[in-house]
Amino acid sequence: MSQPEPAVPPWQGAIFQALKKGGIEQVAYVPDAGHSHVIREAQRDPAIRDVVLTAEEEGVALVSGAWLGGQRAVLLMQSSGVGNCVNMFSLLQTCQFPFLALVTMRGEYAEFNPWQGPMGRATQQAMEIMGITVNRVDDPGEVEDVVSAAVDSAFEANERIAVLLGQKLIGRKKWERE
Repeated sequence: MSQPEPAVPPWQGAIFQALKKGGIEQVAYVPDAGHSHVIREAQRDPAIRDVVLTAEEEGVALVSGAWLGGQRAVLLMQSSGVGNCVNMFSLLQTCQFPFLALVTMRGEYAEFNPWQGPMGRATQQAMEIMGITVNRVDDPGEVEDVVSAAVDSAFEANERIAVLLGQKLIGRKKWERE
């Protein structure tokens, strides 16, 4: 007997719709609960190739290769993964590839894991230092517009852009105890 899927907040559905409307054909990700709806929808959609990564920096190369192959791609990651990508971000700047990343934030609101704090606090600055424009969204009503605008900025204006999805938007993380 299969488990019913959890109720999906409308803003999560809006992200997937904005990506679809924006012509995204590849979704690269390290599994993350905050991106679970987009990942499931990408897996179901025959027009989208979902690619599971072993580390986030692989995603920078993957989305760059997708662009060289004529496709639009997005990298989904958690803020802790941004630190893994800093060296690879030089590829984007040097080659002037468009880049779109959606980043679920950790180390913020009601964080239970102290290891998430340092990179959570440094995520925006690390990306900006590497030439990536950062937009942040904390209001569910703004998600679709911000993600849609980021898709346009990346692929119409050849920008490198990331959307930070604030931890308050995603909701409190809970430590699972048995």
